[in-house]
Amino acid sequence: MAPPAPHRWRRTPWPPRPLTVGDVHHGPPGPSPLETYTMAPPAPHRWRRTPWPPRPLTVGDVHHGPPGPSPLETYTMAPPAPHRWRRTPWPPRPLTVGDVHHGPPGPSPLETYTMAPPAPHRWRRTPWPPRPLTVGDVHHGPPGPSPLETYTMAPPAPHRWRRTPWPPRPLTVGDVHHGPPGPSPLETYTMAPPAPHRWRRTPSPARPGPVPAPARAARMGSGAVTALGGAGLPVPSTRGLTVPLRRACNRGVKLWASAFGGEIKSIAAKYSGSQLLQKKYKEYEKDVAIEEIDGLQLVKKLAKNMEEMFHKKSEAVRRLVEAAEDAYLKHEFDADLQYEYFNAVLINERDEEGNYLELGKEFILVPNDHFNNLPVNISLSDVQVPTNMYNKDPAIVNGVYWSESLNKVFVDNFDRDPSLIWQYFGSAKGFFRQYPGIKWEPDENGVIAFDCRNRKWYIQAATSPKDVVILVDVSGSMKGLRLTIAKQTVSSILDTLGDDDFFNIIAYNEELHYVEPCLNGTLVQADRANKEHFREHLDKLFAKGIGMLDIALNEAFNMLNEFNHTGQGSICSQAIMLITDGAVDTYDTIFAKYNWPDRKVRIFTYLIGREAAFADNLKWMACANKGFFTQISTLADVQENVMEYLHVLSRPKVIDQEHDVVWTEAYIDSTLADDQGLVLMTTVAMPVFSKQNETRSKGILLGVVGTDVPVKELLKTIPKYKDVLQERIITGGTNIMQCSWLGIHGYAFAITNNGYILTHPELRPLYEEGKKRRKPNYSSVDLSEVEWEDRDDVLRNAMVNRKTGKFSMEVKKTVDKGKRVLVMTNDYYYTDIKGTPFSLGVALSRGHGKYFFRGNVTVEEGLHDLEHPDVSLADEWSYCNTDLHPEHRQMTQLEAIKRYLTGKEPLLQCDKELIQEVLFDAVVSAPIEAYWTSLALNKSENSDKGVEVAFLGTRTGLSRINLFVGPEQLTNQDFLTAEDKENIFNADHFPLWYRRAAEQIPGSFVYSIPFSTETANKSNVVTASTAIQLLDDRKSPVVAAVGIQMKLEFFQRKFWTASRQCASLDGRCAISCDDETINCYLIDNNGFILVSEDYQQTGYFFGEVEGAVMNKLLTMGSFKRITLYDYQAMCRTNKESSDSAHSLLDPYNAFFAAVKWIMTELVLFLVEFNLCSWWHSDLTAKAQRLKQTLEPCDTEYPAFVSERTIKETTGNIACDDCFKSFVIQQIPSSNLFMVVVDNECFCDSIPPITMAPIEIRYILLFTNWSQRDSRCKY
Repeated sequence: MAPPAPHRWRRTPWPPRPLTVGDVHHGPPGPSPLETYTMAPPAPHRWRRTPWPPRPLTVGDVHHGPPGPSPLETYTMAPPAPHRWRRTPWPPRPLTVGDVHHGPPGPSPLETYTMAPPAPHRWRRTPWPPRPLTVGDVHHGPPGPSPLETYTMAPPAPHRWRRTPWPPRPLTVGDVHHGPPGPSPLETYTMAPPAPHRWRRTPSPARPGPVPAPARAARMGSGAVTALGGAGLPVPSTRGLTVPLRRACNRGVKLWASAFGGEIKSIAAKYSGSQLLQKKYKEYEKDVAIEEIDGLQLVKKLAKNMEEMFHKKSEAVRRLVEAAEDAYLKHEFDADLQYEYFNAVLINERDEEGNYLELGKEFILVPNDHFNNLPVNISLSDVQVPTNMYNKDPAIVNGVYWSESLNKVFVDNFDRDPSLIWQYFGSAKGFFRQYPGIKWEPDENGVIAFDCRNRKWYIQAATSPKDVVILVDVSGSMKGLRLTIAKQTVSSILDTLGDDDFFNIIAYNEELHYVEPCLNGTLVQADRANKEHFREHLDKLFAKGIGMLDIALNEAFNMLNEFNHTGQGSICSQAIMLITDGAVDTYDTIFAKYNWPDRKVRIFTYLIGREAAFADNLKWMACANKGFFTQISTLADVQENVMEYLHVLSRPKVIDQEHDVVWTEAYIDSTLADDQGLVLMTTVAMPVFSKQNETRSKGILLGVVGTDVPVKELLKTIPKYKDVLQERIITGGTNIMQCSWLGIHGYAFAITNNGYILTHPELRPLYEEGKKRRKPNYSSVDLSEVEWEDRDDVLRNAMVNRKTGKFSMEVKKTVDKGKRVLVMTNDYYYTDIKGTPFSLGVALSRGHGKYFFRGNVTVEEGLHDLEHPDVSLADEWSYCNTDLHPEHRQMTQLEAIKRYLTGKEPLLQCDKELIQEVLFDAVVSAPIEAYWTSLALNKSENSDKGVEVAFLGTRTGLSRINLFVGPEQLTNQDFLTAEDKENIFNADHFPLWYRRAAEQIPGSFVYSIPFSTETANKSNVVTASTAIQLLDDRKSPVVAAVGIQMKLEFFQRKFWTASRQCASLDGRCAISCDDETINCYLIDNNGFILVSEDYQQTGYFFGEVEGAVMNKLLTMGSFKRITLYDYQAMCRTNKESSDSAHSLLDPYNAFFAAVKWIMTELVLFLVEFNLCSWWHSDLTAKAQRLKQTLEPCDTEYPAFVSERTIKETTGNIACDDCFKSFVIQQIPSSNLFMVVVDNECFCDSIPPITMAPIEIRYILLFTNWSQRDSRCKY
C-alpha cells in the first residue's frame, strides 16, 4: 500500500525483483533465495536482539523467522523510534535493531504479535491455534497444516475481490496472485468494480469434521453460492489441497513414511537376521576369490556336455538299428506263421470263463519309480497294433516275430544307461514295439487311433525333407462321397508332413482355386499352425464344372521350379500329389517339358472311387515320374494308402544306406505325467533298412527305431555350476580353474534348426488350472516369440544358422505370474551342438550376474553344518547324479551329498566343486539358526505372532527355514513347498523373492503380496526379502538372500499406526489418514496395493482404483509403462460347434458324415414331403450354434515400474469441476510408496488403468504364411 490514495496493486514477478519503498512481497519465505521487503509508515518502536530460545513471550513480542531447532533469534520492542524496514536475506544474517521478520509461524505453539500503541493502528495478540477471528483481526501469513484461516477488515476502499479458478489466466495490472505460485489448487483474486472494501472468509480445505451426506454432496456441487459481505456471488466449486495444507500434508506424509519405513525395516532386519548374515560373509571376504564368467567358453563347454549326452542316446538307437537289420536279414517270410505275442491292449485280459484272451496272456507289470511309478515290465517289450489293422495279419505276425530279438538290446541299453526311458521300434507295417512293456488302454470309444507311422519321429527318419504340391480334383464328378474321401486324403497327407517340409494345396476344375487364396504361387512351411489353417479351408471346397488337369499340372511344376530356384524350401525331394477320380490323358507333353529326363519331381496319384476306367492313365503318370499309384475306395482305406508314398520317398536313403540320426522338436508324453504335470520330450530316431541282397535295389524300409529323451535330462547337463576353461580372477589377477555360475537371472536354452524351442524357461506348453491341458501349438513356439525384444531376429538367425558368437540386448523379464517386470541387459552366448540339429544359448545378466565367487572350508566343518534339520537343497539341481543306479533314485540331493562325502556311496557321481561351495555356504549361514532360535524362544518377542516365517537361500541352492509359529498356524501353508514353484529353487530359476531382492538397492527390503491364480488376490501374507552382497559395488555377486513372511493384518496395522503420528507438540494433527476427505494407500514399485482403507482393494493394481492419479504419475515420470508381449497366450473365442474341419482328422467322424450323405441322396425323391429341407435345416441349425473355446493367440499387455530417482511427488489433476490433489512419498529402504489422495474430488471422466491383455490381430502383407515378418499387428 502506498501513501493514502486509491488502493492499487501491481504485479510482482516470481522470484521478485529487488523491491523498493512501497513494494510488498506477499507470502512466506522458504528455503530459497527469496527475501522479504516492505516499507511501512513511521511508528514509535525499534527492535533489539534477544537470545534463542526466547523467554515466554508477551504482548509486543515478535518471533523472527520460522520456528524450529535452529540458531534463529527473536527480537522484542525497544523504546519508541521511527519505524523503518530493511532488507533481510534468507537465511537471515544476524539482525539488529530495526529488523523485522515478515512471515508466518510454523507448526509450533508460537504465537503472533501485533503492534502496541502509539501508532495509527493497533495489533493484538492472536493465540495459536487462534480462536475464531472477527472483523479487525488478522492472521499474518498463509495457513499451515491446521484449520487456520485468513481474515481482516480494512477501511472502506473502492474495490471488491472475486474468486477465479487456478491456474490463472496471464495476470495484468490490477491482478494479484494470493500466495506463492506452484501446481496447487490455490486461487487468484482480481479486482471487481469499485465498492466498499470488504473481505470475506476464505476457508482452507483443511480437514473438517464429519459432514452430513446432504451437506457433503452440496459442497461437492458445481454451482455453490457464497456470500461476500452480504452480497451473493456465484462461485464454481473447487476442491483440492491448498498450498499451506499441501505443505502440511507433505510434511505429514513424509513423517508417516519415515516412521513406517523405519519400523518395518527394523522388523524385517531383526527377524530375517540379514545384518548377521551380511557380517558373516564379510568375515570371509579376504578368503574368497571373485571371478568373471567367460560366456563363450561357458556355452562351448555346456554344448560339449550336451553333445556327449546326445551321442550316448544315439548310440543306444544305433545298436537297435543293427540288431533289427540283422534279425530281418536272417528271417524268411512265412505266410502261415502262427506266433503268440504280447499285445499291449490285450495283455492280462481274461474272458468270461477266466481264461486269458488270445494274444493276451499274463504279462508281469511292476510300478517303477524311474517311469513315474507306472506299472511296467523292464524285462520284455510288448506290441501295439492300430485298431483299424488285423492283429494276426501275416505281415504283422512275421514282423513281430523277427523283431523279438530287440528285447535283449532294449534291456542291455537300459543297463548301460539307466537314464533311458522309452525305447521302441515302429514298423513300416504299422505295429509298434515298446520297451519297457506297458498296458495300453483304449479311449472311451474303445479305439486306439495311435499309428506310429504318423508320428514326427517316424516321418523325419523315414524320408528326407520335401516340397509338396497337392492337386485336388473338384469337378462335378467328385460330388458327394468322393469329395469327402478326397478331403480326408489331403488331411492324411498333411499328417505326414513335418516342420522341414513345405507344401501348398490347389483345387482345380476348369479353373484353379488355391485353398488359401492369399498364398498363390508359393509354398509354406508344414508346421502345425499352417496345416491347421489349410484344414479349416478344406471344408469350403465343393464340386462343380469340368476337371482341367493340364492347367493344374502346369501351375504345380512352375511353382516348384520357382520355389526351388529361390533357395527356399527343403532343397531335397519334390513331389506332386494328385487326388482325382480319373484322368483322360497321360499329359506326357507336360512331363517332357518340366520333368524329363531328370524326373526330379515325383508324381503320386490317388484314384478316388471304385471305378477303374481311368486307372491306367494315372498309373502311367506315377510310374513315368518315379512315383506311386494307389486307389482309395472307402474312408477306411485312406490312412494305409496314403502311407505308401513314404516308402517310395525313402528309397534313396535305403539304397544308399543313409542311417541319418534325426531329432524331433519338443513334444509332450502324457504317459509319463508326474506330480509336476505332463513331461516334455524329444526323440532321437534312425531308419531301419532291409539288407537282403534281393531287396537292396528296391529300397525296402523296415521301420524306424527311437528313444525318448526328457527335456529335464537336458537341464541336468546345464546345472548352475560347470567346469569351464581358465578365467581371470578380478581380486587376485591370477588364472585358476573355476566353477562357473549362470547366476540369478541367467539361463540356458536350446532351439531346433527351424528356430523352435527345445528348452527355454519361458516355454509354457500347458494351460488352464492345474496346467494339465497342452496348447495346440506348444511344439512350434519360436525363439523370437520368447526373446521378442530381438526385433530383427539377430539372435534367432545366428543360432538357426549354427553360428558361434555373442549378442546383447535390453530385455524385460516378467516374474510373479507375469504381473511384474524386471528390466535388465542380457549378454547372449550361443553355439551349435555337434551331431544334432540343435543350437545352445546361454543368457547372463549384466552386473552381479557376470561375477561369481568361490569360498573354501573343510569337509568336516561343512558336513557338521549340513546336519541341521532346517537345511535343504534344490532337488532339481544336479549336485549328484542319482539316476544312474536304482538304489540311488529315492535319495534326495542332500542325502546323496552326505553319503558321497562320508564315502558310503562310492558309486555316486557328484559335482565336487559345486559341493565345495555348498559346504562353504552351510558354514557361513549356520549361525543364523541359533539367532532365529533365540528369537523364537524369547516370549516377549513377536507376541502377536505377526512374523510367521524366516527364510534364507544362497547362490548354491541351499535353503534354511525357521517357523516362529506352529506349522498348523501358518497363514500360507504352501509357502516354500513344492506346490509353490515360484518361491523355491528350480532347475531353470531362482526363487521369486531371491530374484526381486537382487535387483533392489543393497541394504533395502522388497515387500510384496503373493498373487493367487484367481481374478481377485486373496493373499493374507506379506513377503519381505533383501539380498546379501559380498562387496559394496556392482561387481559383487549376490551371495544370498534372506527374508520373512508376515501376516498382512500385522503389516497393515504397523502402517496405520505410523500414519497417525504428527509433529505437533500438543498432539493435534492437522491431517490424518483417518480423515474422510483423503484416502491413504501403500503401493509397491510395480503399482500393486498392499494397504488400503478398503481391504478388498489389497492386491489390486493401483491404476484400477485411482486411475486419474496413476495416469498423472505416468505423465510426471514417477512411474513408467512397459509394453510386454505374450506370443503363447490363449484367448477365448466363439466357434461354431459343428466342427466340420475337425471331422477330417477323425476317420470315424468322416465315415458317419459319408453315411449321412448317402441317406440324404436316398431321400431326395421325397422332396415333395420337404424331408430334404428338414434334414438340411438341422445341419444349418447345428452350424449356427456357437461355443466359447480357448484358442492360441498373441497379446499385448502393460506392466509398470517406479522411477528409482523419484523420492516424493505432489500433483493436481484437473477434473470436470474440481482439482484432485495427491502426494506420493517413498518409504525409506524399501520398494514401497505411500500415496495420499484427495477423496472429495471425483475424476470419473478419467478411466481406470488396467493390466488386462489385448489380443493382437494380424493382416497378411506378403505371401509366405510361414514367416512371422510377413504379418503386422493392428
